Amino acid sequence: MLEHVDKTLNPALRADIAPFIAMDVKRESTLLEQAGRKIIHMEVGEPSAPPPRLVREAAVAALGGQPVGYTDALGLFSLRQRIARHYAETYGVSVDPQRVAITTGSSGGFVMAFLALFDAGARVAVSAPGYPAYRNIFKALGVETVEVRVDAHNRFAMTAAALEAAHAAQKLDGVLVMSPANPTGTMQDEDSLREIADFCARHGVKFISDEIYHGLTYERPAQTALAFSDRTIVVNSFSKYYCMTGWRVGWLVLPPELVRTVERLQQSLAISPPTLSQIAAEAAFCARDELEAVKAGYRRNRDILLNGLPELGLSDLAPADGAFYVYADISRFSGDSTAFCHELLHRAGLAATPGVDFDPTQGRLSLRLSYAGAEADMIEALARLKAFIAGK
Repeated sequence: MLEHVDKTLNPALRADIAPFIAMDVKRESTLLEQAGRKIIHMEVGEPSAPPPRLVREAAVAALGGQPVGYTDALGLFSLRQRIARHYAETYGVSVDPQRVAITTGSSGGFVMAFLALFDAGARVAVSAPGYPAYRNIFKALGVETVEVRVDAHNRFAMTAAALEAAHAAQKLDGVLVMSPANPTGTMQDEDSLREIADFCARHGVKFISDEIYHGLTYERPAQTALAFSDRTIVVNSFSKYYCMTGWRVGWLVLPPELVRTVERLQQSLAISPPTLSQIAAEAAFCARDELEAVKAGYRRNRDILLNGLPELGLSDLAPADGAFYVYADISRFSGDSTAFCHELLHRAGLAATPGVDFDPTQGRLSLRLSYAGAEADMIEALARLKAFIAGK
């Protein structure tokens, strides 16, 4: 008999990643709700509207007795064709359906794309502040994140000049740009996207464009990076504009030589994306009227916050061009966004995400508010925030 066996299972070093704080806040706020508190949720980027009626009907019809089995690893070809058509209709860009890969949400798309593009030790530039899952997935894969600072001086947008400087300091293998961005909502203009695409082409740097908030812009439409380079790898999803977060269905647009690579990865890591979700997602393209009405609600919520927050002393805001976020400087009231958001949740019943989730070095001075909820909640949120600030 073996004696003194250490029964502790130590996690792999690659699993030692930072928490996704927005999800931690969601868990904590849910526990408070279960205890009877009325919480206003502004911590997670999730539409409060249900999926469109046509999406629900397509899913129900698909359950009418036929098996719901695996699809091809790259997804239903009819959905791939519909996504390709979407690029022609929306952006005037021609995409071969064979270049489209359906994924298990954009998160699955990131994993597939990063595995296909980068070996351990590769260096990939992302913006700071930026979406935290990028850093965490890269760390798990042994890829180095190179943070490029964005702030009021560059309108919180990535620039080719900043990438040139980072590349000159130490060679970059990839660049990842999100537009509209999380947490700021700021959008790259067409000139900056073109310049970034040109930078990547000149230096042999791989360009990934995260476009999951396309459709959710308020002054001007977003342009796909595919308009400037067909070498771009695009990540998109049905989660945000299409109100299908829990359905876990997204897509990649890939250069032809990467399609088979992603197919092989997906065959083993996912087998195929969720079949029912793919069937429903195809119907989402016919639900534009309903989705535009949801977006109109976001616009009203955005106006409420952009008008109301400065009156509370939160006037230093990132340009909220799209998505459904406001990223606010709270340095007038706190130098510790984690403590500020903890107090805000427990004292005021308002769930917000501290800026350190998106920017570990300077995010202590900021927080993110999601305005994807109900209009009445935005009005109540301002009232609660006003009372909370007055009591500090």
